[in-house]
Amino acid sequence: MTTAEICALAKEASYRLATYSDAEKKAMLLAMANGIDEESEQILVANNDDLFVAKQNGKEETFIDRLTLYKNRIRQMIEGIMQVADLPDPVGEVTAKWTLPNGLNISKVRAPLGVVAIIYEARPNVTADAAALAIKSGNAVILRGSREAINSNLSIFNAMKNALMKGGYDANVLQFLPEPDREVTAELLKQSDTVDVVIPRGGEGLKKFVLENSAIPVIASAGGNCHTYVEKTADLKMADNVLFNAKVSRPSVCNATEQLIVDRAIAAPFLTQSLDRLAKQGVKIIGCNETCRIYPMAELATEEDYYTEHLGLVLSVKIVSGYKEAIERINKYGTHHSDAIISTSTEAIEAFKAGVDSAVVYVNASTRFTDGFEFGFGAEMAISTQKLHARGPLGLRQLTSEKYVVVGEGQVRK
Repeated sequence: MTTAEICALAKEASYRLATYSDAEKKAMLLAMANGIDEESEQILVANNDDLFVAKQNGKEETFIDRLTLYKNRIRQMIEGIMQVADLPDPVGEVTAKWTLPNGLNISKVRAPLGVVAIIYEARPNVTADAAALAIKSGNAVILRGSREAINSNLSIFNAMKNALMKGGYDANVLQFLPEPDREVTAELLKQSDTVDVVIPRGGEGLKKFVLENSAIPVIASAGGNCHTYVEKTADLKMADNVLFNAKVSRPSVCNATEQLIVDRAIAAPFLTQSLDRLAKQGVKIIGCNETCRIYPMAELATEEDYYTEHLGLVLSVKIVSGYKEAIERINKYGTHHSDAIISTSTEAIEAFKAGVDSAVVYVNASTRFTDGFEFGFGAEMAISTQKLHARGPLGLRQLTSEKYVVVGEGQVRK
């Protein structure tokens, strides 16, 4: 089946799905969760095939971590689908209503986007998360995973689709592009007649490719070159704990802190303590000349290092003269994902909140909270770093648009 034919099937199914009740969509998701549960052993076998190839190709440990499935992660996928099933259905929600002098009643109502295509890299759990979010929000979905996770993704997809067919549901709401070639992705991006929005979930290279080649509206999801800025009035113990969590708890994910910015006034006491703690956890410290003088174990960072999403146990450090310089630096080097300030200064905090141009801005908290589950959305489709339609974690509401429903009693326009 061609890419165009797959997209056309999804489009036809999306019209039917848009009329489903919340109870019907919930039943579909529970069937999908059960399908993954029943085929979990086959999914693990498929994942082992992907892991074998990845290790043979010398992929880094952080990449292997993102790719790896085990029983607990499959259980988390299942629980994620069930949590989405229980969330309030955004479709049909009236967000505003008013009556005109002529008696016309106008309502602004949430409606599905239609067909959502998601192009994602080596995280098999996205296959389940994206499918669940799309269906719950009334959208058909086209899944386009990476070559490195092809067996895992296809196994999860088949488990969900088979479960829908067994339950008598329209399984065409779920589609998967199995050919890993970039030409297939390029062909998908031309299907503007049948695909309503495309979401790239991955690094800057994927985002750039999609934005440059898509004839379809794009909700861009960039990589996470996230910053934690320790301002001169910060509680240093709090800053130490927040930084440690943001860097070490799971360094391979997009909401991990990659860049540390520290005010010069507190650089020596803070860096001496905190960098030692990170180094004991295996974190490689790279930094500016001043950082290297304060902390001799650090290596000198390059300009490129400050633009880099390390996705592992590496932390870049820069010492600055105040919050204005920190804000300028974040806006220059960051990816507008998630950035944090640790401070007790109202002036610095307010300037940071207003000045940092990121999807999520944190005050005295870890960047690791940028996540659909943590925000109360259930699973997320991606983290949007653009500004139109949706920004931050893409949950159910962000996968809907709005339409107007106008009810009259025979009114005609004069």
